[in-house]
Amino acid sequence: MNLLAIDWSSVGLKAAQLLLSLSILVILHEFGHYITAKWFKCRVEKFYLFFDPYFSIFKKKIGETEYGIGWLPLGGYVKIAGMVDESMDKEQLKQPAQDWEFRSKPAWQRLIIMLGGIIVNVLLAFVIYSMILMVWGEKNIKADSLKYGVAFNDPLFKDLGFQNGDKIIAVDGKPVVEFTDILKKILLVDSNVTVIRNGQQQNLKMPVDLIGKLIEKRKKSEQPLISPRVPVMVLAISDTSIAYKNGLRKSDRIMGVNAFNTEYRDDYEKVMMDMKKGAPIVLKVSRNDSFILINTTLPEDSRIGFSSPNQPEQFDSLGVYDYVEKKYGFFAAIPAGIKRAGDELSFYIDQFKKILSPSTGAYKGVGGFKSMGSVFSGTGWDWEHFWTITAFFSIVLAFMNLLPIPALDGGHVLFTLIEMITRRKPSEKFLEYAQIVGMILLLSLMLYANGNDWFGWGK
Repeated sequence: MNLLAIDWSSVGLKAAQLLLSLSILVILHEFGHYITAKWFKCRVEKFYLFFDPYFSIFKKKIGETEYGIGWLPLGGYVKIAGMVDESMDKEQLKQPAQDWEFRSKPAWQRLIIMLGGIIVNVLLAFVIYSMILMVWGEKNIKADSLKYGVAFNDPLFKDLGFQNGDKIIAVDGKPVVEFTDILKKILLVDSNVTVIRNGQQQNLKMPVDLIGKLIEKRKKSEQPLISPRVPVMVLAISDTSIAYKNGLRKSDRIMGVNAFNTEYRDDYEKVMMDMKKGAPIVLKVSRNDSFILINTTLPEDSRIGFSSPNQPEQFDSLGVYDYVEKKYGFFAAIPAGIKRAGDELSFYIDQFKKILSPSTGAYKGVGGFKSMGSVFSGTGWDWEHFWTITAFFSIVLAFMNLLPIPALDGGHVLFTLIEMITRRKPSEKFLEYAQIVGMILLLSLMLYANGNDWFGWGK
């Protein structure tokens, strides 16, 4: 790894956003356990953001609870008296149960305390998505309005039979409505993708291990896997540029460079990437329904000197696709936010199913903190994007904590439900061993995920 080539300002910005996002989620998740424990009159001995083995960065005792910030940013915890948890405090469990201890409470109360964090994370996702819709609204590109179809920015798509300009209309027979749904649906495809190509409908058969193939071949790039295919149009041009002096003007559309067809941006960028600096070039330009040839040269910076449309609103006004913005009032944003949270949860569950199936190769893409940080903006603090990612992480945290794994909330929930059904409470020794097994499993998964990030262990 070339450390000098790393943009450390971008890395720092992404790390700061990840740290803030996880801090918000952890504090509110643990608050869910804290407030329900207090509700049922359990003593809460500690409330910590991050873990504090050996020492903490900050701590202050208020009443019976010590509040603090640990130095190990792998989560957080509340220590509820009389509960077998990650603190593994066995001495307290050797004493007779007290009224203010977790273990002395009825099973239904212990169940609610264990579900408290998960419930708060779900409610938080509802609130954030509703806030996003109310403040920024909903922005979509209608899939059936893409005049020039889709550009595929990874060679693998071409190996699968896709072509730039394809209009994707359905995945596994289900219609695609929004452009943002296309990639999600393709990644989760079970059978085929339906496209319109040159006016003809075609079904493309997808391999079972599509996700695994993408992970193996995907280059580390900020470029999206797919994008709307757009023409090369001159939105503005400097009158001091060589191309302007040779005749290129605003509103021109570049149809070709030398002998190459560059009607669309994906073709144009590919051709220009191979052009030599200072080389003479001939631009084929469409202007007022006629074609003209412009002889010019490629400047030393490899830029002809014009700007193209790059905002959805600009492409909408040019008729390239329909860009729809919808604003929500307070009352309309609430059910819309709940629906969006439900859609994101459904999408994540579908991803999780793919990961559990070895034949899909999706396990190769399991990542840790590096992958999580990479989804944040590295060019500026974009609050809409930050809250969108935080809401999704909240959904993921709720789902993962509900899994019936010892050491997770879901493990405690499972044992409590079994107790409620059988009327038999698991022994504290059994819960201790289950907690140890669960912690080993979670640490192993965390090691694998982060190792996969940095060393590609699953590939």
